[in-house]
Amino acid sequence: MMIKTEKVLHLKSSRGGKVRVVREHYLREHVPCFSALCQAACQNEGKILSGDVTHYVVPDAGVVRDFLEVLEFRELQGIVFMQTACQAAQHSRRRLYNRLRSLLKDPRHHCIHFANEFQQYSYCPREKGESQEKWQTRCIYHAAVWYHDHLAGLRPVVMITEDQEAVAEYGSRTSGVYVISTQEYLQSFWPELQAAQELYISICQARQERESESTEREYTEHLPAEVLEAGIKSGRFIQGTLNVNKHRAQHEAFVRFEGSSNKSSELNSDILICGGKNRNRAVHGDMVAVELLPAREWRGRTTALHEGVAEDKAGEEPQSQPMPSGKVVGILQRNWRDYVVTFPPWEEVQSQSRNSQRILVTPWDYRIPKIRISTQQAEALQDHRVIVRLDSWESTSLYPNGHTVRVLGKSGELESEVQTILVENCIHVPPFSEAQLREMPVNSAEQPWSVAPEEVSSRLDLRDTHLVFSIDPLGCEDVDDTLSIRLLPGGTRLELGVHIADVTHFVQEGSLTDLEARARATTYYLADRRYDMLPAVLSADLCSLLGGVDRYAMSVMWQLDAESLSMCKVWYGRTLIRSSYQLHYELAQSLLNGKPAEVPELERLDDADVRSRRRAELLEALRLLTRVARHLRAQRDQSGALELEGVEVRAQLDSSRNITALVPKQPLEVHETVAECMIYANHWVARKIQESFPHQALLRHHPPPRQEFFNQLIDSARTRGFTIDTRSNKALADSLDQAVDQGDPVVNRMLRMMATQAMSNALYFSTGACSEEQYYHYGLALDRYTHFTSPIRRYADIIVHRLLMAAIVAEKDAAPSKALASNKELEELAHQVNNKNRAAQHAQKQSTELFQCLYFKDKDPLTDEHCVADAVIYAIRANGMLVFVPRFGLKGALYLKSRENQVVAVESDGRCVWQAGTLDRHLDRISTSTSMGTHTFRVFDHITVRISVQPARCHPLNLCLEVVSSRPHQAPVAPTETGTQPKGRGRSELVQEVVRLAEEASQQAEEKKGRKAKLPKDEREFRQSKQPNLYSLLQEIAELALLDLQTCEPPRVEAQTCSISA
Repeated sequence: MMIKTEKVLHLKSSRGGKVRVVREHYLREHVPCFSALCQAACQNEGKILSGDVTHYVVPDAGVVRDFLEVLEFRELQGIVFMQTACQAAQHSRRRLYNRLRSLLKDPRHHCIHFANEFQQYSYCPREKGESQEKWQTRCIYHAAVWYHDHLAGLRPVVMITEDQEAVAEYGSRTSGVYVISTQEYLQSFWPELQAAQELYISICQARQERESESTEREYTEHLPAEVLEAGIKSGRFIQGTLNVNKHRAQHEAFVRFEGSSNKSSELNSDILICGGKNRNRAVHGDMVAVELLPAREWRGRTTALHEGVAEDKAGEEPQSQPMPSGKVVGILQRNWRDYVVTFPPWEEVQSQSRNSQRILVTPWDYRIPKIRISTQQAEALQDHRVIVRLDSWESTSLYPNGHTVRVLGKSGELESEVQTILVENCIHVPPFSEAQLREMPVNSAEQPWSVAPEEVSSRLDLRDTHLVFSIDPLGCEDVDDTLSIRLLPGGTRLELGVHIADVTHFVQEGSLTDLEARARATTYYLADRRYDMLPAVLSADLCSLLGGVDRYAMSVMWQLDAESLSMCKVWYGRTLIRSSYQLHYELAQSLLNGKPAEVPELERLDDADVRSRRRAELLEALRLLTRVARHLRAQRDQSGALELEGVEVRAQLDSSRNITALVPKQPLEVHETVAECMIYANHWVARKIQESFPHQALLRHHPPPRQEFFNQLIDSARTRGFTIDTRSNKALADSLDQAVDQGDPVVNRMLRMMATQAMSNALYFSTGACSEEQYYHYGLALDRYTHFTSPIRRYADIIVHRLLMAAIVAEKDAAPSKALASNKELEELAHQVNNKNRAAQHAQKQSTELFQCLYFKDKDPLTDEHCVADAVIYAIRANGMLVFVPRFGLKGALYLKSRENQVVAVESDGRCVWQAGTLDRHLDRISTSTSMGTHTFRVFDHITVRISVQPARCHPLNLCLEVVSSRPHQAPVAPTETGTQPKGRGRSELVQEVVRLAEEASQQAEEKKGRKAKLPKDEREFRQSKQPNLYSLLQEIAELALLDLQTCEPPRVEAQTCSISA
């Protein structure tokens, strides 16, 4: 039964006036309380508050509005968010309300929402003349009392507020219901949670400083939301995301033209935003509304190279042709995140402020402006990396205001820098909780895991009928795919099988483990460690298809014509397998080549006849597999599949299974054989789920690149007499195959690298959000594609496994066990996974660059031979060149003109010196003219460079390249024990030495304190080894391919590795 009443709302009109609105309001006697201690048999469904707490806490509206970050600590349990407080947050800030909703939805947080304004006995109508804040506080207190009584006083209820009058009025009114301040609550109930108390103090200081700001306007006010919306619809304004140029962060930003009705034909590119005033308080990543400036005020991009942050002389630098330029007139959506900043030295703090409490801190990311924060710990935190959140940026302030959240450590220390990379990429990887680990199956010596009888009866058992084997890199312990192939009775058909770890059997949809995997979306690989998407008992044990043990799998098996290899029949389903052989690539290739090779599983057999027979069976399976893979590759080649791979590597392991070096080697055919089978499986699974669920299947597409992105590739190839046809993927592939310089093989590698950089990103999407023409995968030349073969490390594959099982169930006319995600939900999930994948790529790239810098940091560039290397020119700029250093896999800028206006002069023996002179830049070359004559540097020339580290206290370290000689570098010959010359060790050498030095420094520091060095708990749990982890490097081999090239550029698409990667 419902009781009708009225609710009076005071709202703002579109013109800023106040409007009184009276609405019907219905009250109910029974409203779910969502507590396990309920004494009234409420119909509680979904998230329930546990009774295993000492008390429940109810924050008032002001606490929710201003201190929600504190309430996000998972240690705080038993939080009841009243409807009144939630509505106050909704009317305050959209970002705040969205955060609150996410908190309430997340089962990992111990909090619920109680609809107090719909409960008959907890509702309080607003009294005449009562302020909104007083009414909200009274409402929430009244609801807290009802909640306490509803639970029969089984737990005390603590209401926290910032209103001292409320504390005095309600503090002792009701037994069992306590009203205290937020600070008192944290100090009394959570004294050990120092991080929450420090965050509370930081927010309080930031709020006090905002209240005391000046009123003098520094920026133009942003236009109201309704004006922006109307302007975008009419075409007057253009909406897009602000992207700041990190090399010229103070002067240059761009807005990508999108989502506007503006029909101007001139807007086929980005819109340039020059200077801070035109940027008008927009921060990198914000969604903004832009108004175009008059065409006479348009400017061009700067074409000169820059060292760090540009100086204030933007007008003097060479520019490209004028392009559309504009100014920001409003912010459509703030996309602020956590930022890592560095506190200035104490002397600088004292010069900034008399009381040393309001200071400017410098973000690690060049693209973010300095942030003003209030703190009393400036002296203690000098030269420390600290996480900061932005609060506001008013038009009266030159800088945004923020508050500190957490201290990461001292700037320059390895652990601080690694954690900085994770935070800057919004990667949050805490240790798996006890609740998540309780969901995991047990597999120990005392309690070994075994196959369940019901699974044997429900799955296709392949253990005794199929020769199943895996082929992985040497030393791989995480085997998520196996293969089988056999000639069927009758001899007219072959059966090819791809068997993938059945992760979804162990990870139930909606479980805590599933939610954590979804939040992470991928396994994160850094240069010296990895952070798994799933707990180790799954990723390294029960989901790893190891040899000689029973495992659950999801399989795709095809029947192929034995002669033509055309596909006759395909089967999908859950299977039970036992891998017979765990081969590595080199062993499989040796068997195929007829070379002597020991197969460990065969060597353990005593009977020579059995050993010989099984060896012949294995060899026949490998030969059949190779034949099928060649056929599959030929089919894709005919359709235009791209092959942009580069040099491959082999991982050398020591006795402890740690990587000691990466040795360049020729790619093996067996790499391509395995990859083709994986691509084939991904393609057929994509077909199956798309046909079964046309509007809610998760696929992966790779849009064709924009033609203008190929300009550098085309121009560079032309300098060597090659013509690159980019009209289609097949034309591009054929052109790259023909663009081979017999005298310099690096030319083709560089061209393929340029082609890779021109590619657009491959992205996950829901089929209901795109037309069928947009399903196409440009790099792989397939009409439909998805990811099915790596569910251990990719959440997208887990979704695809569930869709495949739903399709199989639907085929049998059975009802699915759980409703499928809608197109909208799947599209949101695809967007989230795409973002996390992009973050993982950026973090991996930044981690590599960090280790490159730390490797060179303590070396003397003038005397250490490691600091001199061969480099290849790949692009020309107004005052220098961009070069690639193959030995260390790094790219960087090389300046030919100094700040003193001297240029590089070349002596007769090739040595380079600085002299007064001029530069003459052309598309494919740049010439320096001095009293010593003129020298021309051309694209693809080999030169010698010296590598050093440019110090940076607040920002990431940067490598500085200096030209030493105009001739190729001749490395000193150092014969090895076998008499051969050592191969370049590249990244492995960097990582090993940097980790060793960091550990030695940490050990020495700990010894001074008289105790043994010890890694933090989360690092001990997630760090795989002291050396570069094997999984990380094998993943790069399989998916990044241009290993030495693309340590400097994030992987952008599968097309980079079409021949070896799915």
